[in-house]
Amino acid sequence: MSIKQLSIFLENKTGRINEVTKILGKNGINMHAFSMAETTDFGILRLIVTEVEKAVEVLRNANFAVMLTDVVCISCPNVAGSLSEILERLAENDIFIEYMYAFAEGDNANVVIRPNNIQKCLEILGSCNCSIKID
Repeated sequence: MSIKQLSIFLENKTGRINEVTKILGKNGINMHAFSMAETTDFGILRLIVTEVEKAVEVLRNANFAVMLTDVVCISCPNVAGSLSEILERLAENDIFIEYMYAFAEGDNANVVIRPNNIQKCLEILGSCNCSIKID
């Protein structure tokens, strides 16, 4: 199963990320993971949050451009080579990963990926040494 990710477009300006976190915090929405990508003029803040629909609503009400995207969150052993084996299996099956970001929690590593074919990706991951995180 895939999960929903928020992509928020922000001007490259001091305090813009903090505005997003304040709005989410005031509304009781917790961030599980995030990644920031930037260009010269703007950035894209990607978030995995609790209460996705509520987050979209409060951010759009505050005039942020928000987009929802389906992504896959993999949990695998936090040991050398574990992720490499999973990525190799995906590559062997022509799964292209548009982007990814990761974080570790003790013995587990969590990796958020945006594959070109989510359904095929999930089928392949079913035979790998990992689990799929769901909402």
